[in-house]
Amino acid sequence: MEERYNFKEIEKKWQKVWEDDQTFKVTEDPSMEKFYCLEMFPYPSGKLHMGHVRNYSIGDVVARFKKMDGFNVLHPMGFDSFGLPAENAAIQHGIHPSTWTWDNIHEMERQLRELGLSYDWDRECCTCSEDYYRWMQWIFIQFYKRGLAYKKENPVNWCPSCQTVLANEQVVDGVCERCKTPVTKKNLSQWYFKITDYADRLLENLDNGKLDGWPQKVRLMQKNWIGRSYGCEVDFKVKDSDEVLTVFTTRVDTIYGTTFMVLAPEYPTVLENVKGTEYEKDVLDYIDRVNHMNEIERTSTTAEKTGVFIGKYAINPFTHKEMPIYISDYVLMGYGTGAVMGVPAHDQRDFEFATKFGLEITPVVDPQDPEVDVNNLKEACAASGIMINSGEITVDAPYSGWLTETEGDTHAYLLEIRNAIGELEISFKKTERTPAGNGCLQVLGFEVKSEE
Repeated sequence: MEERYNFKEIEKKWQKVWEDDQTFKVTEDPSMEKFYCLEMFPYPSGKLHMGHVRNYSIGDVVARFKKMDGFNVLHPMGFDSFGLPAENAAIQHGIHPSTWTWDNIHEMERQLRELGLSYDWDRECCTCSEDYYRWMQWIFIQFYKRGLAYKKENPVNWCPSCQTVLANEQVVDGVCERCKTPVTKKNLSQWYFKITDYADRLLENLDNGKLDGWPQKVRLMQKNWIGRSYGCEVDFKVKDSDEVLTVFTTRVDTIYGTTFMVLAPEYPTVLENVKGTEYEKDVLDYIDRVNHMNEIERTSTTAEKTGVFIGKYAINPFTHKEMPIYISDYVLMGYGTGAVMGVPAHDQRDFEFATKFGLEITPVVDPQDPEVDVNNLKEACAASGIMINSGEITVDAPYSGWLTETEGDTHAYLLEIRNAIGELEISFKKTERTPAGNGCLQVLGFEVKSEE
């Protein structure tokens, strides 16, 4: 008997037995409880490395345990093998993309088989195969026929060297993680899936037990991701201009505390408003700097607030005061309308921005808390309370925070404002907003974007 484990001989012997007996082939069997074990499909960029081995061996242990425990286990393997990265790699190596990709797939298949992993290779899925992407095209056509696929322009992370769109996670310190080229923002006309039409149904099913098979943390993540909120749209006129800035807000009760406006640097009228003015250079420089930031960096709650005044003022429709208009990286064009009303007394981001640029901070909600001095705030006060400094609609009623509770309350509050103010030219539109999500298609996802 050999003292050392002869892996070449023993592994080869038993892998042949498994293959001949089709040990890991799975077929439908209603009498058995099903278990689906899926690991992330690798991108066929070359050979397997130890990170692959670690990931797939862990999944293999789970699949084998469940099989031994009497489950009918589906454990497939496939390759995420379609897209511009394959073309770029092929160009770099002087090989046709198809040849490069399929050669790598076959090499990685060989390595995975040598590892003896318990895959049902009859279920292999390669996304560059026509048998796969024809069905993706078919699904897209069904979306399009039902009005659920549409095009619009949106800024994306763009690598000029790879000539491709990058996810936020692929932008590291402002450069492409693959080729280290500085990443810029580029407006592209892209296809979107209008899955937001199903947001209400998804939220309902998250609460009525129909999706209880999903882990609680996944269901909570979905609910937060959809982020449904009730509120209204408010129009702010730009001084000495026909332009109107529309803002969606869930806190219209704080509108008397609006002292400035902030636009996303990509807002469509920014360049037009500064063209030929003394503010143009500073605005262009700032936009260029923001173009090298990813969304994670822009929305960081710990980063110092930055921004540039564009030389324009908006009129608060309630106070009639002129309010300076800025652009800032923390406002994103892809969320809401790309314009934000700055209420520094009651929003922490606005508070930090106003403090940085020396802007007026007007409290309009008093939480009735002896530990909070609303006239000497050290941070924003987001609590509900009694309305103050709100002109004719200042009343002894806890309207603050009321908008976020029920649709009926939203409608009632808007009517209260209308009745109190009278014939002001204010455009309100009660709206339910579902923020768009970036990235790839999710099982429970909503709006999805892809390069044309």
